[in-house]
Amino acid sequence: MSGDALARFAPLFAPRAVAVVGASSGTGGFANTFLRNLRPSGFVGRIYPVHPTAPTIEGFPAVPSLRDLPEPVDYAYVAVGAAQTPKLFEGAAGKLRFVQVVSSGFAESGAPELQAELVAAVRGAGARLVGPNCLGIHAPLAKLSFVDRVGFAPGGVGVLSQSGGLGVDILRRGQMRGLRFSGLVTMGNCADLGAAELLGYYLADPRTKVIGLYLEDAPDARQLFDTLRAARGRKPVVLLKGGRTADGQRASASHTAALAQDDRLWGAFARQTGVALVETLDAFLDALLMFQALPARPGLPTRKLVLFGNGGGTSVLAADAFSRAGFEVPRFGEATLARLEALGLPPGSSVQNPVDTPAGTLRQQDGRIAGRIFEAFAAEPGIGAVVMHLNMTVILSYANPQILPNLFAAALAARDGGAEAGHFVLVLRSDGEADIEAQKQRYREQAVADGIPVYNELAEAAQALRVLAGYETFLAARK
Repeated sequence: MSGDALARFAPLFAPRAVAVVGASSGTGGFANTFLRNLRPSGFVGRIYPVHPTAPTIEGFPAVPSLRDLPEPVDYAYVAVGAAQTPKLFEGAAGKLRFVQVVSSGFAESGAPELQAELVAAVRGAGARLVGPNCLGIHAPLAKLSFVDRVGFAPGGVGVLSQSGGLGVDILRRGQMRGLRFSGLVTMGNCADLGAAELLGYYLADPRTKVIGLYLEDAPDARQLFDTLRAARGRKPVVLLKGGRTADGQRASASHTAALAQDDRLWGAFARQTGVALVETLDAFLDALLMFQALPARPGLPTRKLVLFGNGGGTSVLAADAFSRAGFEVPRFGEATLARLEALGLPPGSSVQNPVDTPAGTLRQQDGRIAGRIFEAFAAEPGIGAVVMHLNMTVILSYANPQILPNLFAAALAARDGGAEAGHFVLVLRSDGEADIEAQKQRYREQAVADGIPVYNELAEAAQALRVLAGYETFLAARK
């Protein structure tokens, strides 16, 4: 089954030949933009614009119709008026593998018959339909994307989004956070291919380590449930469900033709499948980042943690945030306290958990003191995670900025401290000043590349770690 899913969907996630329908000899709209961006993004496959009269489109030789394609294409991007789409596939049998219709004007606009006609036309041509009413795909293996100015660094985050616009946000904001994608598909109305079948690809794909779903409706809900339940424990899945309120359901009906569903069903769905159900886009991205960086440890579900950073008030708020998220910030045992006290940290420091180290303390030994602090509490029993929080504004303004590389080296050493070290999470805070934000982003990218998840605020980190801990508990209960 796994090999079958990989083979069936390889043309969609790694197309080698594409057709683009709807681009014009002028500047055009979606189709022209998509076509124009293919070569600059690095796509090296064959490209066939389809236009009834123009000899070339955007510099590429055009063919008059899909039936005139000189070879079968893996992926066809279609952006024409809804009423014209079904007839495009007449005589095109055997020419297409996957068709994505980005046009709207189907079931979400009160035209279910036209949508059914479209599905029949695409299936009649021997292809599968993605959409309609969506925006495109992001296929890093092929360096093909519906979003311009995005990276194609290979990664392990596979996403299915029923919303095209939200798919753009997930890509752009996700990459700024450090997410690296194995693929992203915007599904729109899910008239033919739905989340369940596409999920099968990500479950089988060895590159994909975590799966994200944004759904407003699930026409294939039974199949989706069965797929997730059968696969539970294989890979973490994070679900952002739109339309969970009466007003949200009304909005989703006109957005993707979603049907009203009892929100309580989704809670039960998540509990029975081990899916992490989150409520906001930020929580969705934060959870994906946590799973991207940290493997679940069902043998040691994360419950107790150490907080370490600069700022007394921040340390208090950190303890509150993680306590509210269900974690314990325990007092250190006597042996750990003795090791910390032996370091002779300057006045103003606190060696109890949370460990409060003002900027003056972090200046000690050019920042290498952080490594000695980590070593002092590394042997504390039962600790599942260490959360280090740094106020970048304070460190860059009142301490020697050169201590930052040593602080990060200490963080890496703590992360690599062996099986007993637990998870390591980093929170980098700032006041939003442009120069400090730029430096913070550089350190974020460095840390994420080294396998450390980085967050802007403690509450965000607490909730993302809660999702990981919940998955660990789910796995542990199944043993």
